[in-house]
Amino acid sequence: MTLAAFGAAVLIGGSNLVAVKFSNAELAPMYGAAVRFSGAAVIFLLLGWALSLPLPRGRALLGSAVYGALNFGVAYALLYFALLEISIGMCAVIMATVPLFTLISAVLHGQERFTPRGIVGGLLAVAGIGVLSLNSLEADIPLLYVMAAVLGAVAVAESTVVVKGFPRANPVTTNGVGMVAGALLLWVASIVAGESWTTPEEARTWASLGWLVIAGSVGLFYLSLFVIGRWTASASAYVLTLIPVVAVALGALLADEPITPEVVAGAALVLVAVYVGALRRSSSRAASSR
Repeated sequence: MTLAAFGAAVLIGGSNLVAVKFSNAELAPMYGAAVRFSGAAVIFLLLGWALSLPLPRGRALLGSAVYGALNFGVAYALLYFALLEISIGMCAVIMATVPLFTLISAVLHGQERFTPRGIVGGLLAVAGIGVLSLNSLEADIPLLYVMAAVLGAVAVAESTVVVKGFPRANPVTTNGVGMVAGALLLWVASIVAGESWTTPEEARTWASLGWLVIAGSVGLFYLSLFVIGRWTASASAYVLTLIPVVAVALGALLADEPITPEVVAGAALVLVAVYVGALRRSSSRAASSR
């Protein structure tokens, strides 16, 4: 069941980047993200009420709120902003660094142990992002948008580690509380940025929002917490290493985005970095424990 949830999360996660790109074509980024997570929060809370699930309390409530503020507020504010200019493929490749950032964060939080492979993996990840950054400069894309995607990946990684450090709660109620916290941050950010709050006019925008609320938020983040509850934080983040395959393919098919040599080279470096810094490390540890 965990592997099935993992695979479904990969497919939904890759599709989400395309849907966000379509949403950004008509809606301001913070506003679009706020609408998405407000709708998903309502669904999660109603589902929890229907199933008679208790809301998190004490430290579990704090953990859900911090997880949501980081994962749905900070991370998605940055990612929605980044997708205004960078391609779906580039964003997906940058998000593939999340397992490595998660491993580093888990070490800093004392949850996992670090090895020299992590240093090599980190250098390869930096090289991969550097290739993508050079491509963005050649295409007259401000480096600010690339850095926003990188910081978004860091925020996602930190949220994964944070939620492991608090008492475990049901994924439905954890996501409900977390999305309320994240949505509140996004509404505030939208106000501060002076964004216009408009009703979508295009059918494609409505379809994208519907996907992002139901499958892309309720489905994806239930599956994510389901996997996180059964695997380590860094192992759970491996879903991000496969998302570029789905995202690049859908970006080329639905958004007419070219698959450039820079994206392929950057993706190769990032995936090798994740394997060396996180995946190979966990595989070796699992083998030694047998």
